[in-house]
This record gives sequence, C-alpha cells and structure tokens, in this order.
Amino acid sequence: MTPRPRTKTTDKFDDDDYPAYTMGRAAEMLGTTPAFLRALGEARLITPLRSEGGHRRFSRYQLRVAARARELVDQGTAIETACRIVILEDQLEEALRLNEELRRPAGGEPVQDT
Repeated sequence: MTPRPRTKTTDKFDDDDYPAYTMGRAAEMLGTTPAFLRALGEARLITPLRSEGGHRRFSRYQLRVAARARELVDQGTAIETACRIVILEDQLEEALRLNEELRRPAGGEPVQDT
C-alpha cells in the first residue's frame, strides 16, 4: 500500500502515519515475527519508512493493516491472498468515504435516497 498523505499535527505521536515503531517492537505488538512483516513488505502491502541507519520503522496505520493481514493468514489464507484482500478492503473503504463526501451537499448533510 502506498503511504497515505501525511496529516498535519503538532504531536507526531498522535499521527497515525508517523513511523514510530521498530521492526522488533512492531512484531512484538502484533504477536508475529519480523519475517512476517518483511513478507508483507515484499508483497507490497506495507512499505515501512527507513531510519537514517536503514532500519524499518512502522506507523500505527501500517500496524493495523499488518494486523488485518495476520488475522487472515491465521485463518488459513495464503499471505499473498491476504495482502490482496486487505488492499481491496482499504480501496473499498476509501471509495465509500469519497462517495459519501461527494453526495453531501454544501450544507454538510448527506443526501437521502428516495
């Protein structure tokens, strides 16, 4: 998944896209291995940023995406298939959000279907 546009916030730890977590910490939080996170990167589901020293750093958003992929893998889905499902789920969520936004008139209330 391509990184989302950065949000402006005064506290980067409140920013879902801030790469705050190391590979080891991210794997520990997800209850998985660094190899699993590397596999998600190879499948292009997530692209962690790199520190100046070249170490992978993960954001909270990326950890949520990785956690969803792990749920699917734990249920027996192949990792490549799990990644594709997560990408499609994310695209659907974004399309629904945009659709709702476009349907909203200037006043901000959603249009009612008749």
